[in-house]
Amino acid sequence: MNFHEYQAKQLFAEAGIPVPPGRVARTASEAADAAKAIGGDHWVVKAQIHAGGRGKAGGVKLVKTIEEVRDAAKAMLGTGMVTYQSAGRAMPVNEVLITQAIEIGKELYISMLVDRSTKTVTFICSAEGGIEIEKVAKDNPEAIHTVHVDYVEGLQPYACRKVGFGMGLDARQVGQLTKIMQGMYSLFNQYDLSLIELNPLAICNGDLQALDGKVNSDDNAAFRQPRLVAMRDISQEDDTEVLASKFDLNYVTMDGNIGCMVNGAGLAMATMDVISLNGGSPANFLDVGGGATKARVTEAFKLILSSDKVKAIFVNIFGGIVRCDMIAEGIIGAVKEVDVKVPVIVRLEGTNVEAGKELLKNSGLAIIPADDINDGAKKAVAAVAGK
Repeated sequence: MNFHEYQAKQLFAEAGIPVPPGRVARTASEAADAAKAIGGDHWVVKAQIHAGGRGKAGGVKLVKTIEEVRDAAKAMLGTGMVTYQSAGRAMPVNEVLITQAIEIGKELYISMLVDRSTKTVTFICSAEGGIEIEKVAKDNPEAIHTVHVDYVEGLQPYACRKVGFGMGLDARQVGQLTKIMQGMYSLFNQYDLSLIELNPLAICNGDLQALDGKVNSDDNAAFRQPRLVAMRDISQEDDTEVLASKFDLNYVTMDGNIGCMVNGAGLAMATMDVISLNGGSPANFLDVGGGATKARVTEAFKLILSSDKVKAIFVNIFGGIVRCDMIAEGIIGAVKEVDVKVPVIVRLEGTNVEAGKELLKNSGLAIIPADDINDGAKKAVAAVAGK
């Protein structure tokens, strides 16, 4: 799950990570009132969306009067914002964050994520903040410092101090950085997070403050994180993907015209690759999982057909955890219930495969059988081409 900047900063403050004063607003008048309550003579109005690159898209405005706060908020709220990170989708701006503008002495970067290659929670730090860390890694890799945290020892203060001095901080700032990193580590473990990013972590009047931040959580742990679940903003997510999550289906919308329904994430990715290899273009990633039932298969067909781009559906099932005859019954029932109008290509393999194929053959439906994944992909591409 992703979260808004104001939600991330709320968690930061609770963990002892310093953030500038700020308030969220949902109307222009609320924004003006927030600026008055915060005080000062300069403010920043920031659109709250689940995408980076807001500044270049006009979603971050520095203003000097309460009237300018009101005007900036009014211009943002209720609009759709497209950034270089939103994949062409206009993200709805339902809230803005009003913060006090602070003079920045220097911008730093610090993030925390799971490094699967070392099997550790890892900090990535750089004295070059405020820009994309990928660009720093490419152009100036020696500016990046990493800390791999031993899962038994936990985060040790000496490791934080080493990074701080390596980034050119003075002794007092190194002490502040140590507290910030320890707060991040505590937050990461407490809430089952997958990413924390402070960019920039700025030096303001000699002290460190997180001026912007991002938090992502591992949705597999959502069952034990009710507070984070309550923070979820589904307006920022793809409607089809939100609906899929209600039926425990793993679904990602893509740009092609061949719908894919597969059991198992690895097989699903392989299916999309083989479709592309044969000159086709997948319309989605859809993993129905090991507990596929008629009801879930039916919902899967509905999700795939919710896109008018879909011209054929390739069902690729390996019946290891589930039986092929059960999947076949689900496919037959779903095709009848949903009244599928596009060609459906089905490849079954595994437990009770012959029984499953027999059911499909005798169904009376125009289902195209496939011998293997390559045969199925070729037939799906040909069906789209009208061959």
